[in-house]
Amino acid sequence: MSSPTDTLSLLRARSAGDDSVVDLLFQRMYRELRQIAHGRLGSFRPGDTLNTTALVNEAYLKLVDQGKANPRDRAHFLALASQAMRFVLVDYARARGAEKRGGRAEVLPLDAVQLAGDERTEELIGLHEALERLASVDSRLARVVELRFFGGLSHDEIAHATGRSVPTVKRDWTRARAWLLRAMDEAREAPTGNPPG
Repeated sequence: MSSPTDTLSLLRARSAGDDSVVDLLFQRMYRELRQIAHGRLGSFRPGDTLNTTALVNEAYLKLVDQGKANPRDRAHFLALASQAMRFVLVDYARARGAEKRGGRAEVLPLDAVQLAGDERTEELIGLHEALERLASVDSRLARVVELRFFGGLSHDEIAHATGRSVPTVKRDWTRARAWLLRAMDEAREAPTGNPPG
């Protein structure tokens, strides 16, 4: 197991532009990343199966491919990884939904991912879309949701990652949840675009 100072040294090297440390950094943080992925996937209903390892690996590839693996510190690294996991899950849910509707969307290589029914897929996509709308209105609230819901970070960790106080993070979390619930309810109640008959 690596010491926190080893990880901090890697984070500093990566932040300074050393691309050679990305793989080692992921190896050092792998256990925490698996815990985040497992926690995120644990919110699915019993009977749902999601492969934690595949989610972590896909998130890693997304970070590296997009050049986003440039963290300032541990909390920032976990935030970037959480965001990548979110996008992997949403991409998978969308591809799966398109496949069920007869589309030819390519399914991401999350071999063991099987969401239980269309409801879970729609719920995940609905949350993602509501979170995107929230980000356009209040990016700070959206960031708290991303770190808390998709990243599994505690209020203390979010406060550290964002440079805000814990009470502010708690207020932001409460406000963001209320906003998202309202937005998702409104989206469910909105007409589906069928022409009036």
